[in-house]
Amino acid sequence: MYDYARAAVEAALAAGAAYADARVVIRRHERIAAQNGELESVTHAEDAGVGVRALVGSSWGFAATGELTDVAAKKAGAEATATAKASALVPGSAIELADVPIAQDVYETPHAENPFDVPLAEKVELVVGVTRTMHGVEGIGVATAHLGFWDTDKWFVSSQGHRIHQHLVEAGGGMDATAVGEQETQRRSYPQSFGHYETGGFEVIRRFDLPGNALRVAEEAVQLLDADVCPSGEMDLVLESSQLALQIHESVGHAIELDRILGWEAAFAGTSFLDLQQLGSLRYGSELMNITADATIPGALSTFGYDDEGTPAKAVDIVREGTWVGVLSGRDTAHLAGLEPGGMVRADGFNRLPMVRMTNVGLKPGEGTLDQIIADTKHGVYMATNRSWSIDDRRLNFQFGCEIGWEIVDGKLGRMVKNPTYTGITPRFWASLDRLAGPDEWVPWGVPNCGKGQPMQVGHTGHPASPGRFRNVRVGVKG
Repeated sequence: MYDYARAAVEAALAAGAAYADARVVIRRHERIAAQNGELESVTHAEDAGVGVRALVGSSWGFAATGELTDVAAKKAGAEATATAKASALVPGSAIELADVPIAQDVYETPHAENPFDVPLAEKVELVVGVTRTMHGVEGIGVATAHLGFWDTDKWFVSSQGHRIHQHLVEAGGGMDATAVGEQETQRRSYPQSFGHYETGGFEVIRRFDLPGNALRVAEEAVQLLDADVCPSGEMDLVLESSQLALQIHESVGHAIELDRILGWEAAFAGTSFLDLQQLGSLRYGSELMNITADATIPGALSTFGYDDEGTPAKAVDIVREGTWVGVLSGRDTAHLAGLEPGGMVRADGFNRLPMVRMTNVGLKPGEGTLDQIIADTKHGVYMATNRSWSIDDRRLNFQFGCEIGWEIVDGKLGRMVKNPTYTGITPRFWASLDRLAGPDEWVPWGVPNCGKGQPMQVGHTGHPASPGRFRNVRVGVKG
């Protein structure tokens, strides 16, 4: 496969590019879904091809082909350069790339059991079985479950001498139960809403223990129908770690993408309230807020050996003791900003232009446990599992809804409450963080459906977090 990538790069250079790189990608995807004890769908997909980037002056050009031949690869290389030349007719400063080590390497996701080798019948029985269990609980109208797997091979070649092969294996899934009342529905999900994904094999799914949690999930959904509505007002808010992970994704992850900060990208998530001149001085949150973008965390969904520019995976400090100190960057944006490239450029398949994407953007753990945080809380609400989210196009003003909550009174969990919501303004909210649970409750939550770009690319991101407490937050927001 290296030969096709090399042919594309050489053709791009021959056509006049100053720099070129190419990726041959072969990707398999499988998704299995069930509803109410019946198999709903089994989807298998596979795509393969080569994508090539060419740099001419101020502009990138990109072309791809699904035909893995020497002729097609060379044609794509020439087309990428032609596109870059056409774009460079618009005046602009020449793009320069920050230096990275020139690697010739092989990387493979550590995994014990390739999910594509597990018999389909076993996977089908798992999702059918848990939906049958949940649907069997009185009051449950809809019970769904799904599993998803990716097996991806990439061969990367650059005109600077990179030659990297990676084999990435990703697995995940989840289930949810919806209880139907007279005038409302209530839902509970596991492990988190929309499923949880990691790098690794089928052992990830076995560790979830979906059958062992199916009955609890369904019963909680039914109990929510008769629960009191979440109280309203300013009070302490304790977030379960998967909800805190989404809070990080929306109010930190997108805001720190350097292409959004520079105004190069605004699709789907808008731009950013951050200004590069404030890097190193802006107060993002409390001293407990330590956020890294770390593509080396074992098992996290955005863990790999190299990004799609050949930059080695690394850990980059983003917020250190509450101060904004880092960004998500690629080689071009990093050079423009005078920073080290973070290794955060990836593409959704062979036929998409690589762009800045989140890696594992997460909170370092604190100390103690969730139980100790609750015991230390006089009055507040503990909320778990995302149900809805809304944030403005500069990532400042937000509102989140969760599936379930419990009132906290005098250090103890009290009544279950439904439709819990909270709202805030990003720096003010993070400044109120005053407790974080320790490493034993730290989970590298994985999100497989982050949209960005036009045409849209779906990115796989990770957000490690442990439960945390925020003081004097407005909860129980209506309307």
